[in-house]
Order: sequence, then structure tokens, then C-alpha cells
Amino acid sequence: MITHSAPSIKKQVYDRIFEHGTVSKADLLQHFAVASSSLTRLLEDMISQGLIIASGFGSSTGGRKPVLFQTNPGHRYLLGLEISRLYSKLGLYDLHLKTLSLTRWEMDAGMTPERLVELVGKAADAFMAKEGISSQQVLGIGVGAVGPLDQKNGVILEPELFPSPSWKNVPVCEMLTARLGIPAKLDNGANTALIGEHWAFRGENVEHALYVHAGANIRSGMMSGGKIIRGAVDTEGAVGQMIIRTEGPRLRDKGNYGALEAFVSVPSLEERVRSELSNGRSSLLSSLVPERVNFTVLVDALSKGDPLVKEQFTETARYLGIGLANLINTFHPEYVILGGPLVSADPLVFQTAVEVAKKNTYRYPEYSPVFTQGALTDEAVATGAAIMLLHEWELN
Repeated sequence: MITHSAPSIKKQVYDRIFEHGTVSKADLLQHFAVASSSLTRLLEDMISQGLIIASGFGSSTGGRKPVLFQTNPGHRYLLGLEISRLYSKLGLYDLHLKTLSLTRWEMDAGMTPERLVELVGKAADAFMAKEGISSQQVLGIGVGAVGPLDQKNGVILEPELFPSPSWKNVPVCEMLTARLGIPAKLDNGANTALIGEHWAFRGENVEHALYVHAGANIRSGMMSGGKIIRGAVDTEGAVGQMIIRTEGPRLRDKGNYGALEAFVSVPSLEERVRSELSNGRSSLLSSLVPERVNFTVLVDALSKGDPLVKEQFTETARYLGIGLANLINTFHPEYVILGGPLVSADPLVFQTAVEVAKKNTYRYPEYSPVFTQGALTDEAVATGAAIMLLHEWELN
């Protein structure tokens, strides 16, 4: 059962063990204000429920070696779903977030919400049959999706650039629960990616982190004190509306003039290259009609060293670096995680963006955040969506 009540001492102990991998009773006594006898009873109860298991012995400090406890990965299971413009991805995970099964689908014009939910249902059934588990053993399905969203009610509102026009006001959580018979929880994909990467970097004790996804537009998530920062409305795409050049262009005739997304996005990159080609610039792509100059073609030309394409990717990366510097100077994160098609297109993009961000970060290098493309990369959204369920799981 997923609830929003304050965590019990049992849940707090479970989370502590989960976060640290293996923990001794002595470690737990140092962290929790609870009597030794009470903690012993609690641990015995959790073992009898199958929540935790003994996993060997720790180092001795003179007496008997302490028993180490870890969470039981097979006690329950989690489903994580990413819904994006280009593809959707479903994963089945154990309680140690090990990926047991994974599949993905292209989001073409025929991929309506109803079709995707049915495909998810069939895949989930196949995953569970393969692992020999029932739906009662699955805590639920977490969903990381392109916004804007009504997160509270589990509705995808009006996302742009989906190949199928039917992705508007979609009660996706209600649809998934009806098909799968398990709870569903929705958040924007940038937030779930950040949740996933934060878990992957748990050994670094990261409290403050920024995630930026550069693709069809700019999407972002922020974390402070280990918790996602939320505004009054879904703000996943708001960073893309940061004005970095007054009276500049705007993307698709929407949003602010001179906004970050008008300089750092797949559509803006494609349009700039097409414009340069129409002005007679020499390129490997000079013989192509404008409609053929898409992102896939640009990535290929970049890999072949095309000077024009390299110039435009570099310009995109520099603007991304400026946007990052503005965010870093406002938020001061410990980690800055960059993802999305533009960032993964070529090392040039990440390296240039980071270089520009560092040059424009206040008090650098005294204050020096870690820049990374993440540990989970393509699986971050789906994995983080699954972790959402684990965070809100109330133990009986």
C-alpha cells in the first residue's frame, strides 16, 4: 500500500538499511533513539516478515562479529515506466533496484495512450510470468512522463511534439491501475531521472542536485536536502523559458523571446543548420533538401567532422553552459547531472557546456560542483519512477 503518512520507525530503519546496503545493529543504535531490546525485537519482526535478511558478519572490534542486515530484494517488486516523445520504456525491478526485465516501444503516430497502456499491461504480465511472481507482490508502477502534468490526479495534460495527437488530458494512472490492478504514481521525467541518479550516487551523500535534460526542449529537476523541489504547478519545462538574450527568437512561436530553449533544443539546432545551408554554407549536407536535415542526420555529420554542424553543436553547447551557470549561481548544487539527446550526441557537447558553466560560476573553483552525465543514463527515468514507490511504501 502506498500512503503519504509520516514514516514509522520500522520504515525509517528499513530505509536506513536500504540506503547503506548492509548495516549492523550497533550502526542502527547510533542513528536511532531506541532501546537496544526494542531494536532487537523490531529487527526480528522485520526478518520474520521477510523485509530484511541477515547477510553475514561485520568486522570484530574485540568481541563477536556483528550480524549485518540488508533489505530482502525479493520481498516485493517494482515497475517503472518512462513516457517520452521518442520512445517509452518499462522495467521490472527488485527491491535492490536490479533490472529484471526491460522493454521499450517507439512513440509513432499510432501509439495512442490506450495502445501504450495495453502494451505495458502485456509486457508486465510477461515480466511477472518470467520471474514467477504475482501482481500482489508488485508494489505498483511509477511513471515518469513528459509534462505538463497534473501530478496529484495522475494526468498527462498537453505535452508537445508527441507523434500521436491523442496525448492530451490523459488519466494515465487511472488507466494503468485499471489494466494492471496495482497502484500507479506519476511525476515528470526530469524529477524521476533525478531521483534515480540520486539513488545511484547514494554513496556520495548528495543533498543538493540539479538535473537538466536537453532534447526537444529543456527539462529540469532540482533536489535540496535529498528531496525534490516542487512549485505550485508542474515546472519541468520552466527552465527552458529562462531569457538569455533579450529580443532573441523563440521556439515554435511559443514561450519567451530569447529563451534558453530557443538556442538549446533539437528543433532550434535543426533550424539553424537549415538556415545556414540555405545561405550557401558548405557542408556534407549541402545536397539535402531542408526536410531531410534532422537530428539523426546532424549527429551523423558531426561524427564525420562536418565543420558547419560542429560549429552549430558547439554554439548550442555554449548556450547550454550559460543556462547552467545561471542555475548553478542561483541554486548552488553539489552535483549537476546532464542528460538528453543533445548531451549524449557527442562528447563535444558535454565538455563545452561544462567548460562554459565553470567559467561563469560565481566563486569557482572554491565552489566546484561535480558535473556528470549520470550513472543510470538511459534508464534513469524508469528506475527513478520505480524508486518513487519505494520511498512512499508504508510498512505494516
